Amino acid sequence: MPVLQLNLAKLILVVSAVFFCSFGRVCAQSTGLNIPSTDVLSEREGYLEADFLAHLSSYESGGYQVYGPRVVYGLGKRTEIGLNAFYTHTNPAEPVELQPNFKWKFFEHQETDVAAATGVLFFIPVTQRSSSTSRAQIYAVVSKSFKGDLGPRFTVGGYGLIGSVEEGTTKHGVLLGYEQPISKKLTLLADWSSGNNDFGYLGGGFGITLPRNSVLYVGYNVGNQGRGNNSIGVFYGLSF
Repeated sequence: MPVLQLNLAKLILVVSAVFFCSFGRVCAQSTGLNIPSTDVLSEREGYLEADFLAHLSSYESGGYQVYGPRVVYGLGKRTEIGLNAFYTHTNPAEPVELQPNFKWKFFEHQETDVAAATGVLFFIPVTQRSSSTSRAQIYAVVSKSFKGDLGPRFTVGGYGLIGSVEEGTTKHGVLLGYEQPISKKLTLLADWSSGNNDFGYLGGGFGITLPRNSVLYVGYNVGNQGRGNNSIGVFYGLSF
């Protein structure tokens, strides 16, 4: 195993141990459209999501389709743990990737509707390991909700990347999010991650509440760098 991968594996164990020892629980990544939110699932509550993203172009021009599930489980004490698994269909082939993730809401003030959370998202290739390396994203976000049935919520935060990245890749940046309920079943979502990396996108879309504890998200992302660096996403989630 390369030295960088070995060091990152040690980092994963250390970070996981810190979460277990300090808080007695671990946590995962609930999101708005793209960026992490301050939300965490209640104890013993689960969430399962099927994701599809696509850049609608030929493979020779950089087109791709991404498929995969996300699962999140609430462990109590304002923490959750999750796992994503994604396959990217493109040419040349991309590695299948597992993304274990943890989140802890360390602050919540109900009178002012302010909350704060921090978490870690790991990216671990399970194929093409000889040409791919593990990475991690550490983040912290703060949100402010406004009262009322249709009150909006604003989120601001920052992130940092750990591990081997390509030259010229931004390793830290800003996270911004906006959620605006339009009705009880329809919400407008917008968010932005700064930087020139896999997260550097401006996204917008809608969340639609469906029967039987399910929800549908439809969104469009435009990259911070690169002409034609965009994608459409469709996500169907089920709470249990």
